[in-house]
Amino acid sequence: MDNDIEIEEIWDDDDPDAGHEETNEPVERLRIVTDKRQEPLRIDKFLMNRVEGATRNKIQQALDEGFITVNGNAVKPNYKVKAGDEIVVLDTRRPESTEVIPEELPLNIAYEDDDIMIINKPAGMVVHPGCGNYSGTLVNGLAWYLQKEDIDTEDLPRVGLVHRIDKDTTGLIVIAKSEKAMADLNGQFKKHTVHRRYIALVWGDLTEDEGTINAHIGRNLRFRKIMDAFPDGEHGKEAITHYKVLERFNYVTLVELRLETGRTHQIRVHMKHIGHPLFNDATYGGDRIVKGTVFNKYKQFVENCFKILPRHALHAKELGFTHPHTREWIQFDSELPDDMMQVIEKWRSYTSGMTPQLKGKLDGE
Repeated sequence: MDNDIEIEEIWDDDDPDAGHEETNEPVERLRIVTDKRQEPLRIDKFLMNRVEGATRNKIQQALDEGFITVNGNAVKPNYKVKAGDEIVVLDTRRPESTEVIPEELPLNIAYEDDDIMIINKPAGMVVHPGCGNYSGTLVNGLAWYLQKEDIDTEDLPRVGLVHRIDKDTTGLIVIAKSEKAMADLNGQFKKHTVHRRYIALVWGDLTEDEGTINAHIGRNLRFRKIMDAFPDGEHGKEAITHYKVLERFNYVTLVELRLETGRTHQIRVHMKHIGHPLFNDATYGGDRIVKGTVFNKYKQFVENCFKILPRHALHAKELGFTHPHTREWIQFDSELPDDMMQVIEKWRSYTSGMTPQLKGKLDGE
C-alpha cells in the first residue's frame, strides 16, 4: 500500500446497486487522508493529480460550491493541503449514467474501415463516461463521429469498447463498429492472442534485462479506488506482464511491456509491485523521488521533468490482432508523445554527462 495518501471510494462500483440511489442531497463519494510526509500543495492541484478524470476547473467549481471539505470545513482553491488533512469530496449526481451524449471532440483516428477503428488516444481523455466524467470522453466523441454512419450509438458502451486504457495513458485503442466485430475481438482478448506493447519510464535500475511479472490484481482491500497485487493469488484475477529493458538512465529505466492479460492498472500495479513504479504515477507512488536523494540540483531536475510530464509515463505503442472480417493479421504502431520524448531525452542527457562524484552523491555514497 502506498503510504502517501489513503483513498477510499465511498460507493462500490463492483456492485451495480451501490451508490445509484436518486438524491438531491450531497453524499460522500471520496475520502482522502494525507500522511505525515505530505508537503504543502494547493488543494486543486493535489486533487487533480489524484482523482481519476478530474480537471482543475471541475475541482475549483466544486470547492467554490462547498462540495469539497478539509477537516470538515469548506476551503478555497488556494488552500494548501498539509500532513494529516482529511479531504472529503461530496456529490449530488448519480455516480453512473447510461446516457451517452454525442460531443464533437477531436479524435486521432489511425485507421478505420467498416468493422473497426483504431484511435490514438491523447493524455487526459477518459475512455468511458462514469462518475465525475459525464462528458468529454472518448465514447462521447465516438457517438458524435459515428452519427453519420448506420450505427446505433446508444449501443456504444456495450459494443464499441473492446478494451480501455487509463485517462493519462496515451496510445492505441481499438473500437468495434458492430456487434459481430465486438464479439470476435472480445474472443481474441480472452484468448490472449492480441499483441499489446507499451513503453514506460519507470523508477530505478532493473536488475534483469527482461522478465515476467505474475501476480494477481484486484482492488485494494481497504481503499477501493486503487488496485493492488496479490502474488500468492489469494485475491483478484490472474495478471501477467512481460518486460524488457530498452535503455538505462541510472535512476530511471525505459522499458517495453507486453501484456498477456488486461487487468485494471495492470502495468502500473505490477511495476510498483516489483519496486519500480512508473515515473510521476501519483496513484502508485511514482510522483516523488524514488531513486536518488534530495540533493538540491537533482531534486530540481526531477521536478522539472514532472512539470514537462504531468502524468504517469506510459504509452500504448503497438496493437495487433486478427481482423474480425478479413481474418488477416493487422498491426499498428504509434509514436511516443512529445512530453514523454522530452523527459526521456532530459534523462539521457543528464546521466550521460554525470561525473562519478555526482553519481556518488545521488546514490548517497
